[in-house]
Amino acid sequence: MLSSWLPKLDCCRWTGVKCDNITGRVTQLNLPCHTTQPEVVAYQEKDDKSHCLTGEFSLTLLELEFLSYLDFSNNDFKSIQYSSMGNHKCDDLSRGNLPHLCGNSTNLHYLDLSHNYDLLVYNLHWVSRLSSLKYLNLGGVRLPKEIDWLQSVTMLPSLLELTLENCQLENIYPFLQYANFTSLQVLNLAGNDFVSELPSWLFNLSCDISHIDLSQNRINSQLPERFPNFRSIQTLFLSDNYLKGPIPNWLGQLEELKELDLSHNSFSGPIPEGLGNLSSLINLILESNELKGNLPDNLGHLFNLETLAVSKNSLTGIVSERNLRSLTNLKSFSMGSPSLVYDFDPEWVPPFQLVSISLGYVRDKLPAWLFTQSSLTDLKILDSTASFEPLDKFWNFATQLEYFVLVNSTINGDISNVLLSSKLVWLDSNNLRGGMPRISPEVRVLRIYNNSLSGSISPLLCDSMKNKSNLVHLDMGYNHLTGELTDCWNDWKSLVHIDLGYNNLTGKIPHSMGSLSNLRFLYLESNKFFGEVPFSLNNCKNLWILDLGHNNLSGVIPNWLGQSVRGLKLRSNQFSGNIPTQLCQLGSLMVMDFASNRLSGPIPNCLHNFTAMLFSNASTYKVGFTVQSPDFSVSIACGIRMFIKGKELNRVYLMNDIDLSNNNLSGSVPLEIYMLTGLQSLNLSHNQLMGTIPQEIGNLKQLEAIDLSRNQFSGEIPVSLSALHYLSVLNLSFNNLMGKIPSGTQLGSTDLSYIGNSDLCGPPLTKICPQDEKSHNITKPVREEDDDDDKSEVYSWFYMGMGIGFAVGFWGVFGTILLNRRCRLVYFRFLHRVCDFVIRKMISIY
Repeated sequence: MLSSWLPKLDCCRWTGVKCDNITGRVTQLNLPCHTTQPEVVAYQEKDDKSHCLTGEFSLTLLELEFLSYLDFSNNDFKSIQYSSMGNHKCDDLSRGNLPHLCGNSTNLHYLDLSHNYDLLVYNLHWVSRLSSLKYLNLGGVRLPKEIDWLQSVTMLPSLLELTLENCQLENIYPFLQYANFTSLQVLNLAGNDFVSELPSWLFNLSCDISHIDLSQNRINSQLPERFPNFRSIQTLFLSDNYLKGPIPNWLGQLEELKELDLSHNSFSGPIPEGLGNLSSLINLILESNELKGNLPDNLGHLFNLETLAVSKNSLTGIVSERNLRSLTNLKSFSMGSPSLVYDFDPEWVPPFQLVSISLGYVRDKLPAWLFTQSSLTDLKILDSTASFEPLDKFWNFATQLEYFVLVNSTINGDISNVLLSSKLVWLDSNNLRGGMPRISPEVRVLRIYNNSLSGSISPLLCDSMKNKSNLVHLDMGYNHLTGELTDCWNDWKSLVHIDLGYNNLTGKIPHSMGSLSNLRFLYLESNKFFGEVPFSLNNCKNLWILDLGHNNLSGVIPNWLGQSVRGLKLRSNQFSGNIPTQLCQLGSLMVMDFASNRLSGPIPNCLHNFTAMLFSNASTYKVGFTVQSPDFSVSIACGIRMFIKGKELNRVYLMNDIDLSNNNLSGSVPLEIYMLTGLQSLNLSHNQLMGTIPQEIGNLKQLEAIDLSRNQFSGEIPVSLSALHYLSVLNLSFNNLMGKIPSGTQLGSTDLSYIGNSDLCGPPLTKICPQDEKSHNITKPVREEDDDDDKSEVYSWFYMGMGIGFAVGFWGVFGTILLNRRCRLVYFRFLHRVCDFVIRKMISIY
């Protein structure tokens, strides 16, 4: 980027440098790094910034006297350093030193350091010195310990735009009443870590703010009932939070509002009628809330509206052409609630041409006007029982689409002769039947998951467009496919994701799958494959997830896997031999599931090289990828089915998990396994492991489940187990453990965790430990208080026995006496004398 910055060349001719035409002084430094986005990007992968600026960003640049514009966005800076000449107290702001003595930079108007994702800055005090700043963008910069950010930026009297998006901020100052923004127009605080109420200062701004974005946080509160100072606001984004309560009526008074996004919250109650008064509104997005009631009729009067999204709520009533007939500019429409009824005139032709539509819970028939939308490129139909007849008309209409999503419908058709040509085809849970459909070269994502497709996959792989495919994602899981995986994979080198799990496929895994150099995710679980894992898969260097569980595969565990592997699931096969030590080179491995095989020998003592298992951020580690091009973009999460806590879970967030259960492993558990401090689940049950459980197990602070049952472990249970606060599943049954069970809420939940260890004692087992039994039987000296207690106890039993005896005797005799009047009289006289004697005796005892 700095190849033109030659000492002998006038600096005003350097790339990214702009000078004043008259004075020749530097006024702009414009050096954003342009990175080329690959067509497929896996989650957690960063852009290639090897050609970008890196190292320390020196704030001495801001001392250039005439500099007004500085853009170093999307570079790779690591820290910020201020090395003002002769002023060492200003050094290294990234370590928290405060530049109180650093001079002002009064001419800088524009500063953009956004998308320097590794740039770590602990404070923003230096920003307050830039008194002329109008535009500040630090989006993506890491400010994890910043607590005074608001104070720093409110000291900028000319600030118009502030972007602190995805900065890991935690404090939004919810109880601060006022923030001294005098000129602010744009405020973007999206994607941070705010966990609080909406701040009071936000609704008391004295400036004419026009744009607020607080989306993708964890803000939990209601919107205020009173009208805030938002007279000039044009865009309000509060999506993806935990906001609740009714949508306030004052939103209908924001006359200049153009975009309102309250989606993915917990708003309840009706949609306010006042929103129909927002004549300037262009985008209204209220989906994924808990809204109830009818769709207000006056929303149909918003003639400027381009997006109306109210799906995934609990709306009721009828939706007809009356609600939409005046929306002449509508481009995107999303609606669907279980109790909402569509009642459109079959002859109605809308005044708009949609680009995108999402309909949920459609009954009877699809709206006839849908087929008049010749500009439609994005169609989603979800949870619908509508008839799709005639099917030919529907499938022909679908050929114009770029995004085609049909989920949980009752289309019930044979698609053997259907041509699918959309870039994204997503057809889940529709009971589609027949053999493989035909696809065009334009298809990038093909998912026909959980249907009733049958027959061979060969027509799709071998009879389609050879060397022309752009297919990235292929998912035919949970169908009834049969036959072998034919050897036609050489023509599908663009594939990144393959899921053929839960079918009836058989045969060997073909060698040609090794030609898929872009493959990241391979799921072949729950079929009938046999033979060894082909060595050709060694060519798949980018493989992240390999799931071959629940087949009949045999041979040894492959030791040639690429170092990118995050998840390796080989459970329920016929693999034999030792666990290869070469696997210890897989530093990125987070899931190792070899359960229910025929493995033998010791557990390798090098598992501590699984460095990904040293960290506790696994619960936020999401796997998947994004397919992107200038005219197409889609993100796909890729889960892995893991057996955790006795249940099979399909997770898109990986857990650090080691499962070697149901094998023939022997020897002791290497201490190195207890160095994996991020491990969350450990299952070594049903083996022949021996030795003691060491105190080092207490190092596994993140452990949620541990199963060591049905082995030959001996010795005492280490006390350090009681310090594992996340532990919810513990099974140590059927070993040779001895001694007292340590106390702790995690360890005393059920005796089933300890049965089969005859020498264990203490709760929750009923067996009392010898030391506890001995102390229980020690005779204590009798004190006067103890004697009184004993007397009280004797008297209590005496009174109880007397009462019971009295009741039995009374009813045994009383029934007979009632039959004779004379006997009744004599009996009651006798009873009176007895009671009088007993009472006097009791008094004398006391």
